[in-house]
Amino acid sequence: MSMENTENIRETKLADALSERYLAYAMSTIVARSLPDVRDGLKPVHRRLLYAMRQLKLDPVSGFKKCARVVGDVIGKYHPHGDTSVYEAMVRLAQDFAVRYPLVDGQGNFGNIDGDKAAAMRYTEARLTAVAVALMDGLEDNAVDFDKTYDGEEEEPSVMPAAFPNLLANGSSGIAVGMATNIPPHNVGEVCDALLHLLKNPEASTADLIQYIQGPDFPTGGILAESRQNIIKVYQDGRGAMKVRAKWEKEELSHGQYQIVVTEIPYGIQKSDLVMRIAKLLSEKKLPLLADIRDESSDVVRLVLEPKSRTVLPEQLMEHLFKNTDLQINFNLNMNVLDADHTPRVMSLKEVLVAYLKHRDIVLVRRSQYRLDKIMHRMELLQGFLITYLNLDRVIEIIRNEDEPKPLLMKEFSLSDIQAEAILNMRLRSLRKLEEAQLKNEYETLSNEKQELEKLLNDTALRIKKLAEEIKVIQKAFGQKTALGARRTQVTDAPEEVKISIEAMIEREPITVVLSKQGWIRAVKGHIEISSDLKFKEGDSLKAVLKTYTTDNILIFTTNGRFYTLLGNNIAGGRGFGEPLRLSVDIAQEADIVALLPYEADQKLLVASQNGKGFIVAASDVIAQTRAGKIILNLSDNDKAILCKPVTGDHIAVIGTNRKMIVFKTEEIPVMTRSNGVILQRYQEAKLSDVKFFNLVDGLSFPSGNGTRIERNIEFWLAKRATVGKIPPVGFPRSNKFGN
Repeated sequence: MSMENTENIRETKLADALSERYLAYAMSTIVARSLPDVRDGLKPVHRRLLYAMRQLKLDPVSGFKKCARVVGDVIGKYHPHGDTSVYEAMVRLAQDFAVRYPLVDGQGNFGNIDGDKAAAMRYTEARLTAVAVALMDGLEDNAVDFDKTYDGEEEEPSVMPAAFPNLLANGSSGIAVGMATNIPPHNVGEVCDALLHLLKNPEASTADLIQYIQGPDFPTGGILAESRQNIIKVYQDGRGAMKVRAKWEKEELSHGQYQIVVTEIPYGIQKSDLVMRIAKLLSEKKLPLLADIRDESSDVVRLVLEPKSRTVLPEQLMEHLFKNTDLQINFNLNMNVLDADHTPRVMSLKEVLVAYLKHRDIVLVRRSQYRLDKIMHRMELLQGFLITYLNLDRVIEIIRNEDEPKPLLMKEFSLSDIQAEAILNMRLRSLRKLEEAQLKNEYETLSNEKQELEKLLNDTALRIKKLAEEIKVIQKAFGQKTALGARRTQVTDAPEEVKISIEAMIEREPITVVLSKQGWIRAVKGHIEISSDLKFKEGDSLKAVLKTYTTDNILIFTTNGRFYTLLGNNIAGGRGFGEPLRLSVDIAQEADIVALLPYEADQKLLVASQNGKGFIVAASDVIAQTRAGKIILNLSDNDKAILCKPVTGDHIAVIGTNRKMIVFKTEEIPVMTRSNGVILQRYQEAKLSDVKFFNLVDGLSFPSGNGTRIERNIEFWLAKRATVGKIPPVGFPRSNKFGN
């Protein structure tokens, strides 16, 4: 390697080099791609797209041009990126279900709310809308700065003049590096009202402005179901969540039946995906109130929901669907934007409005100064023309006889260089039109306009008045009284919680639940007796049978001390072998099922481990709300749960594998919600075998021989809890089980 090359080598730590380059990439993504400008609400790709269409003269009254032509100009002159991303941005600006006030007027297939994509750009055509024209009004009047394009051959605006408050009106969303933005669309008429109020009351708070801006106004309508206090807080912080739910109505049918028709869905939700997800939940029996869903939409949304039963209240059905489907979403507002200095930050509603008004004031000053400069130039020319008219013969004589007439004209008539040049460039045919009265009238008119502009530039109050007039023009063109500007999203208070009982959700039908030893579960319709021809998978057999109802919760207790809850209606049907229980609840692989029993609200249960510890727990305390279940019995390392029995008597009999039995009062067992329990029976080298609750007056029953024996003389086994016990009665089963 030569010395010349080695001198240009600079040693740098890899971490520093990576950090420097990644920071440059991050800032490029933030500033030049993902975050909108607070002034015009546009990202660079949108700004370049609109400017390219303006250069092609695709205004609302002209004809359409192929989108491929527009995209070609954009990527060739202004935006050196892939044509697909540019076309997708263009398509979105034309979709009336994605953009509240479309900036592009599309002709052809531009996609739909079902998520179908637009046709290829060679088939579709587009032009600008009136909103886009208002957004760019003033570009020809030096309203904003222009930057060189990437190749230095063209110029592009650094920001649009933005007579239309696009950021709030159309919103924006994007993901940058380490930050994101998500701004909902708003009603431009309401935004204009807030701007006018802010011009009159610069100290107005966000709460004051919310009197005018009710909240987001989505192109797909829907209902904003949020309290006013939360809306104010979200807009004060510049971030927060707001509930948006579908709009629905009830349609009466014959014989007391009815159906729900959803006419508007939440913003950003694809209708086809919504229908598919609801249908999937329906097939999985996770929407017990709903019988069916149909999509009868045309160019308007119409989703038909059939209730499971006419006894189900419409409000209950919809609240259940709102809770479990995308018919209700949380819109997470995050007003992260680039300010006038291209610094990303989260702004409150007031800060966004103030930044917009400052931008409009700068635009007004620049346009006024531009017009004033034009007037000054024209007035200077008119002064020269008036001098020419008054001294026409002498002017002609000088021009005819002098080789260099310009210096003499300037000297003799005290003309400026510009005036003299304009006189020399006049055509002879124009001389007859230079009538003194016309020149004086034009001069006087321009002089008056000059005075007005100078006043405007020097008087803040006059500029505020002018800004208000411009805002009122936008409000009249696109405000609430127009078809485009009428509010679409209804605003209501946060909904009250509607309690939905299981009985209201599900039709109560008897079922027989069958559980196999390998953990397969099924529900057979009706209360039936299990016959020997009941089929199981090879190597599997019956473990438990439970007669219950579809509306009942079923409790499942496992050897790891956890309770799981399963709704009877959600158990697979009786055809085939059913399905693995672990598909419905997350039972650990090393855990086995101890008990399967119906939930009864007032019931108490005894849970016990093989080491002879246990306690009583209320059934209401073991209901699990999630698939993961609820831990109730705490276990030591070498222990496991083996029993779960309903408390049904004033005494309990406990027997261990050492064939020692003890009887004591039920009240000696404490009632707790979660514990490792107390000692029921003391063992040395034995384990707990079985327990049975009974009433002392009725005696203790147990299977004996081919029948059942009742032992009424219990005094021999009566003792305090946690004692060793004595040999069971004569005839007690060798299995050490009390039976049912």
